[in-house]
Amino acid sequence: MKRFHLHVGVTDIDKSVAFYSSLFGAEPSVVKADYAKWMLDDPRINFAISMREDASKGIEHVGLQVEDKAELEKVYGRLKAADRPVLEEGATTCCYAQSEKSWIADPDGVVWEAFLTEGASTTYGGSPDFRQLASANAASSACCAPKMSAAKTSCG
Repeated sequence: MKRFHLHVGVTDIDKSVAFYSSLFGAEPSVVKADYAKWMLDDPRINFAISMREDASKGIEHVGLQVEDKAELEKVYGRLKAADRPVLEEGATTCCYAQSEKSWIADPDGVVWEAFLTEGASTTYGGSPDFRQLASANAASSACCAPKMSAAKTSCG
């Protein structure tokens, strides 16, 4: 079963954790000094927030999280059929997790990821070079989204 993913940039991690914990009626499943994540079943979403100096505030990226490799292959097939450049990142560390993922930008530059989380990580991780997706409108500062330019970004 797939799970919707939404990542939001925030200016104050503590205030945001308190707000979203109240909104969701649940504490985050992961809390770091600069990051928090809720794995909710109602609604079925992987909702993450992060605080970054160079991150834009608001929606960082959206995505689909799958539970096994067979589902991941189906979603990858849909990305390829979308007639947009796809960045197949493969195995990576991102958002304190070990994952396999691919990226795509919609026609208006909204960055989407499709991923399978395979374990935890003690490091935040990095981001690949996003220039090859060739979408001038895509979020270049999206935390955890591949980079659109030489500007420094980080995973979230």
